[in-house]
Amino acid sequence: MLLESIGLWGFIAQKFTDFLTYTGFANVEWANIIMILIGAFFIWLAIKKDFEPLLLIPIGLGIILGNIPFKAAGLEIGLYEDNSVLNFFYQGVKLGWYPPLIFLGIGALTDFSALIANPKLMLIGAAAQFGIFGAYIIALAMGFEPNQAAGIAIIGGADGPTAIFLSSKLSPNLMGAIAVCAYSYMALVPVIQPFIMRALTTKKEKLIKMEKSREVSQTERILFPIVGLLITTFIVPSGLPLLGMLFFGNLLKESTKTTRLAKTAGSALNDIVVMLLGLTVGCSTQASEFLTLDTILIFVLGACAFMIATASGVCFVKIFNLFLPEGKKINPLIGNAGVSAVPMAARISNQEGLRADPHNYLLMHAMGPNVAGVIGSAVAAGVLLGFLS
Repeated sequence: MLLESIGLWGFIAQKFTDFLTYTGFANVEWANIIMILIGAFFIWLAIKKDFEPLLLIPIGLGIILGNIPFKAAGLEIGLYEDNSVLNFFYQGVKLGWYPPLIFLGIGALTDFSALIANPKLMLIGAAAQFGIFGAYIIALAMGFEPNQAAGIAIIGGADGPTAIFLSSKLSPNLMGAIAVCAYSYMALVPVIQPFIMRALTTKKEKLIKMEKSREVSQTERILFPIVGLLITTFIVPSGLPLLGMLFFGNLLKESTKTTRLAKTAGSALNDIVVMLLGLTVGCSTQASEFLTLDTILIFVLGACAFMIATASGVCFVKIFNLFLPEGKKINPLIGNAGVSAVPMAARISNQEGLRADPHNYLLMHAMGPNVAGVIGSAVAAGVLLGFLS
């Protein structure tokens, strides 16, 4: 009996010792601590500074979750372990399911009236995509492979779903860093863009008042997603998953016959996908994969891409104004809205306009290039995907 008791206690002691080796305390490394602090910082930015909380809170908590250290023991709990719940959710990122669903929601929420009423604003959205192609050239010069450079460059579009979609196809090994970088700069629009806008515009340009946009008919609203789909996808068929869902969502909204579907796509479905996307993207930034020299370079190149895109939009308007008569000129402060950070970039345009003149409201004008930027970034992604596939 005594021997059996000793054997039992020895078994318990051995299992307890084994248990201790599986705890996070036994397996933690300094890199895990750094990533957990980064995740906490993202959450702080979201709550304290109100920087895109719908994005940064899921991503921040995902970063913390993905860097809880554990000893692999066939428990099937890690993001990269087959049959784990997190791995199942991650397939939506890895295989590119989530981005088109988010574009469906964006289309169902977006009013393209400002763009329809003033089609030349589409050119501003196109000009801002120079940030993508400029960053692509810089990334190639820095030694990145063409496919990796494309994934990094798309950050300049300030469109997280597009960045995930393209990087999942062309540079899956960098997808976590690219996604976090893209969403980080989307959240930091209020920090990055204003000083560029102020530096590139004169006081006189800041005071330009734009004429009120014309009313857009219901027929035009319905035709726009159909015509837009045909034009863009005939040019870049490789952008069909994103562009098709974007215009589908918008048609659901504008047809007035599928309001219930549009509300579901723009609210419940979109919220679910954003939560899963943010959480799994955050989880993918495990310290061993994320804390590398390439990640630092990605963040640097992402910042360059975003600043080039902002500057390109503003400078394009300044040049375009040289050919426009008085009374028809465009305020260059809406040039920054050519990036695809909807509606944050348009709000920055409006804030800077009011800063120069308390009576100069630019929000509705800025929404034109802003929604054009959504289309433009998807087209740019399609161009890169078609070019490099």
